[in-house]
Amino acid sequence: MPVVRSKICGITRIEDALLAADAGADAIGLVFYARSPRAVEVQQARAIIAALPPFVTTVGLFVNASRDELNEILEAVPLDLLQFHGDETADDCAGYHRPYIKALRVRPGEDIKARCAEFPQAAGILLDTFVPGVPGGTGETFDWSLVPENPGCPIILAGGLTAENVAAAIRQVRPWAVDVSGGVEASKGVKDAAKVRAFVAAVRAG
Repeated sequence: MPVVRSKICGITRIEDALLAADAGADAIGLVFYARSPRAVEVQQARAIIAALPPFVTTVGLFVNASRDELNEILEAVPLDLLQFHGDETADDCAGYHRPYIKALRVRPGEDIKARCAEFPQAAGILLDTFVPGVPGGTGETFDWSLVPENPGCPIILAGGLTAENVAAAIRQVRPWAVDVSGGVEASKGVKDAAKVRAFVAAVRAG
């Protein structure tokens, strides 16, 4: 079975970024959405990225950001990958000279393959749980059986994942990667070292 990658999202502190890297996570996520309890400022993000060792992908998460706002952040913060978590169209996600992933919030009965096809340029599609009014970080899982066997693009599975359920999720969905935030926290925006290490270990074993 192919290796499944892991991303620790909602990083707000240098020590948590280093913890994620040391635990073996492939990527960290930085939230540029002011309404999130895990939001970071530009200077904070720059300091976190500067502290990271090589080969850890840095992902910037945005929710319906204006093109001006996003370009301003990209001029200041050396992000590797963009993650769009709002109502962005394929055109909204393009033109930043960075690969991007598009997050889709999965509702019951969703045709995931058709929705993935709406973003042909995406490096991958992140599937999260639909909760009205909440763009992500819900801590709730969705019905994994909705994910098609051949979705047509790399799938990043998110939504309510923990060290306890991620192996089962991987066996069922067989995603390219998994994404966790609240499931490895001591409090919002502060990671729990034991939970981070247990999560990455479970992904590697799964």
